[in-house]
Amino acid sequence: MQSPLFSHTEQQTQDRYAIQNPQLLRVSLTGQDDVLARKGAMVAYQGLMDFDGEYQSQGQRSARARTGEGLDLMRVSGQGTVYLANLAQYIHVVDVDGDGMTVDSSYVLALDSSLHTEVIAVDSQYGISGSGKYQLNISGTGKVALMTSGQPLMMQVTPDKYVNADADAIVAWSSSLRVQMQAQTHSAGVFRRRGNTGEGWELSFLGQGFALVQPSEVMPPQNAQIGQGAAAQFGMGQQGAHGQNQNNAWN
Repeated sequence: MQSPLFSHTEQQTQDRYAIQNPQLLRVSLTGQDDVLARKGAMVAYQGLMDFDGEYQSQGQRSARARTGEGLDLMRVSGQGTVYLANLAQYIHVVDVDGDGMTVDSSYVLALDSSLHTEVIAVDSQYGISGSGKYQLNISGTGKVALMTSGQPLMMQVTPDKYVNADADAIVAWSSSLRVQMQAQTHSAGVFRRRGNTGEGWELSFLGQGFALVQPSEVMPPQNAQIGQGAAAQFGMGQQGAHGQNQNNAWN
């Protein structure tokens, strides 16, 4: 049997995390260290592998219920190779060090079990769709696999060059950055969008670090909610989360 399909063989590498292709992650386990992955993200594996639901403390469950932010994870252990993916999104491996990283939990595919996660509040008095008032802070030393809809843009933030990003397009940023949420509007009312431009809430990043932006202002289907009423019109509250994609045309 012959086909160009047979050229898509597994990557031969000793790296713990390897990009098998832009939309598929390969993770190697030696039996000494576990990896935490998004529930249901396994598409294939080789070797002796165990998959188990990850325990959440009472504090984590309370934070998830209160803020809507958190991770639904499974623990992968054993010896072998596991392949992870989610809705054919693009995958990127990031080394987390002392600076830490802040991310919307919807964009996390996998992370080292040694890393610490904590729900934090972003500077905002409003509940905004997309990157809302709560985010996930990841600290420690290890690797995180992030997902984006399309190939992203990494923007450097310096003290003399700050970055503004659409609140619905931002994926992650350095935890050391100062963040402000704002609505660029010429109206006296902050609930009004900028005329007929369709642009609304932004996050402004100041300091030294990075901001990762994806070329999409919608999340994967499992995180989308069709908005209703005024809240959806202005992209606010739990009913305003990305209701624009009515035809489920995900890229």
